[in-house]
Amino acid sequence: MELTINGQQPRGDAAAAIDGQSPVPGPGLAGGKLPPPQRDGFLEVDLSPRPDEEPPSANPGDRAIGEGGPVPEIDASARGAAPASPPAPAHEEPGEERGAEAEDREDAVGDGAKVGGGGGGGGSDVTSVIQPHSQLPKPEAPPMSCSPPRDVGAAAAAAISGRSQSMPGGLAAVGMPAIGKFIRDRSNSFSAAIVKRLSSLKEIGSDDDGGRGGSDFKPDGVTEINLSGLKVVVRLKAEEQPEKELRGRISFFSRSNCRDCTAVRCFLRERGLKFVEINVDVYPQREKELIERTGSSQVPQIFFNEKLFGGLVALNSLRNSGGFDRRLKEMLGGKCSGEAPAPPVYGFDDPEEEERADEAVGIVRVLRQRLPIQDRLTKMKIVKNCFAGAEMVEVLIHHLDCGRKKAVEIGKQLAKKHFFHHVFGENDFEDGNHFYRFIEHEPYIPRCFNFRGSTNDSEPKRAAEVGLRMTKIMSAILESYASEDRRHLDYGAISKSEEFRRYVNLSQKLHRVDLLELSPDESLAFFLNLYNAMVIHTVIRVGLPEGIMDRRSFDSDFQYVVGGYPFSLSTIRNGILRNNRRPPYSLAKPFGTGDRRLELAVLKVNPLIHFGLCDGTRSSPTVRFFSPQGVQSELRCAAREFFQSGGVDVDLDKRTLKLTRIMKWFSADFGQDREIPRWILSYLDATKAGLLTHLLSDGGPIHLAYQNYDWSVNS
Repeated sequence: MELTINGQQPRGDAAAAIDGQSPVPGPGLAGGKLPPPQRDGFLEVDLSPRPDEEPPSANPGDRAIGEGGPVPEIDASARGAAPASPPAPAHEEPGEERGAEAEDREDAVGDGAKVGGGGGGGGSDVTSVIQPHSQLPKPEAPPMSCSPPRDVGAAAAAAISGRSQSMPGGLAAVGMPAIGKFIRDRSNSFSAAIVKRLSSLKEIGSDDDGGRGGSDFKPDGVTEINLSGLKVVVRLKAEEQPEKELRGRISFFSRSNCRDCTAVRCFLRERGLKFVEINVDVYPQREKELIERTGSSQVPQIFFNEKLFGGLVALNSLRNSGGFDRRLKEMLGGKCSGEAPAPPVYGFDDPEEEERADEAVGIVRVLRQRLPIQDRLTKMKIVKNCFAGAEMVEVLIHHLDCGRKKAVEIGKQLAKKHFFHHVFGENDFEDGNHFYRFIEHEPYIPRCFNFRGSTNDSEPKRAAEVGLRMTKIMSAILESYASEDRRHLDYGAISKSEEFRRYVNLSQKLHRVDLLELSPDESLAFFLNLYNAMVIHTVIRVGLPEGIMDRRSFDSDFQYVVGGYPFSLSTIRNGILRNNRRPPYSLAKPFGTGDRRLELAVLKVNPLIHFGLCDGTRSSPTVRFFSPQGVQSELRCAAREFFQSGGVDVDLDKRTLKLTRIMKWFSADFGQDREIPRWILSYLDATKAGLLTHLLSDGGPIHLAYQNYDWSVNS
């Protein structure tokens, strides 16, 4: 460590003394020590000439003192306080040694303040203050820095006080002990930082810590290197043994809602094997291929390349014997040939699925071309894009060359097939000044996402058949793109899948189905499944808003054309399944008086429907699809699963039953509050049922509270 004073470095003994070390005796210091610093923080150096030697007349120090102006005097007691300069060694020449010593000391003093005593001349005592370098920080003066030492007399104290006040330029007094302390502190902190950095690079494995810090110990494959102000974490890749590459393809035929197919699917996923699933419910044309390859339509049927492996029984037997991996490598070692089952291709429909056109389509096309479609004024209202019944009868008479009565009958048949409707829903079709409108001209059509430019003019199928086909496709989507518990869906993957494309195409066949032919259970299952499918479609197309108030547009604006009428999520849930009851936080019912859709509403509301409807949020019941034959039992199973997975909590201490907020929003469907605990008892698990039974048995009050609802999407 070096210290520069006034642009110069202290030489030899002075540098060693400033650095806090004991100097080696040299020619300038006979005793090998500098005078001890005064307690006021200043270093006094005695530059008085030796008694047996006269100082040179041209001493630069004398000129500096003479040019510095008057110098305060210090009495003998003050001079006696400073230690005397040690005598020069005997073997040196006195004059030369003294001159060199004076020059060295004056060089060390530099431009510092000089204090002399006496009447001037060679015998005066000179006291010098060493100033710190200009680049060094200026530390604060130590406390009582201007106070005299305790062992100094009053005269010396006055002299020191006067000396500190007569410093040139009014410089503040800076003590050498403060400078030395600052330098030592900086040196110590710098040294400590270096030592800490070096020591951190070593593994701390030699301590009695079980070898945790040893160089061979790498917890979880992670090595940590701690530097000052920096932490480096190095994650080592796990060494994996390269396995033989499987160049072939695994394919298996399946059906929706098949337990054996689900077991095969889960096994292949657990083993991390890629496979191609061919669901014959989604691709009906592939069922013929399945029969040709295996001789039966039973599923699952697994293929390794073009070779038939077998079903679930063969898979379990080979897995239990431990030969699955060996057999897999044998059968999939080569590339897949063209004889293997081809994977499904996106964007191509089965040729045989093309429906034949309705027999009445030819007549409808003529009506669309010849009828004057325009805005009319009726009942003080402007009705847009409509035609009169009399105008239609005239066109039919001229086109079919029939009588007026026959033309009216044909018009009624076209109305029942939902090609057009009365603008106010007053009748099917009548001759006269009644106004009708084609389905494609209805004002709600822009909000219907299963309508693509025109009405589906193919012969409508039975509503139960279309609903069953939609259920199979949506079940296949859940099996491929949902978690095992069906609580989370991959909406991005669903939107890009061939299954979803086929579902959207199938939804167009709902335009003109006859919903009145459905039985009560078929109607219940149909609308439950339609609601859940529409929620998935809605989330993909428009996203999911958060909050029950923001969902009003979500539930009302996204619609399907079903049976010639618009259906939104709200109309299905509140209008059909709840028998036209008001939605939460709404004053109006979904269907007004005379609405033809009221004929489809269920006669008796089943509160379990709320646990079979998934609204796309994390707090809603899991998404599922129902069969017409077992819809009632499946609803009870859905309610039991929902309540046993966190849909209700029982607080015995507070005598509180915390219910899902769904039961608060639709409280009219669940009856009075005092009836809810006994109603919900049969759907709880053994633990919660025991706690609730204890609360019911003692006759005390039971408080109802409601859980918070998580509106985030279940993706």
